[in-house]
Amino acid sequence: MDPIAAKYLGAGLACIGMGAAAIGVANVFGQFLIGAMRNPSAAGAQRPNLFLGFALAEAFGIFSLLIALLLLFVL
Repeated sequence: MDPIAAKYLGAGLACIGMGAAAIGVANVFGQFLIGAMRNPSAAGAQRPNLFLGFALAEAFGIFSLLIALLLLFVL
């Protein structure tokens, strides 16, 4: 396989992580909304967990973007 083609293939596969991060963020907020609708009095106590899940899912997406950009422009 041509090294340039392998580089583009690896960058494309790394971009799948960004899509997975978007799905993760949507899942975090969706599940929080379902829980808040079922028990509104407990929603405030779960808000730190919401932000932690959001931050971890976004960090995964940013790391995937970083790997894709490194593969494209550095190697």
